[in-house]
Amino acid sequence: MAKCVICQRGAHFGNNVSHSHRRSNKMWSNNVKSVRVNVNGQAKKMYVCTSCLKSGLVERA
Repeated sequence: MAKCVICQRGAHFGNNVSHSHRRSNKMWSNNVKSVRVNVNGQAKKMYVCTSCLKSGLVERA
């Protein structure tokens, strides 16, 4: 699973709980995109979450 290079945000794990209260495993995947990013003046492909893209922590190439 992809992880954000900037904030290290990854997948979250927990339980699905049914109406009868039976539990099964659940995974929430985060919103990570593969984008081209400017790093030291050069374009590089990285996995970045959309919250880092929106907040301006990353400059797109």
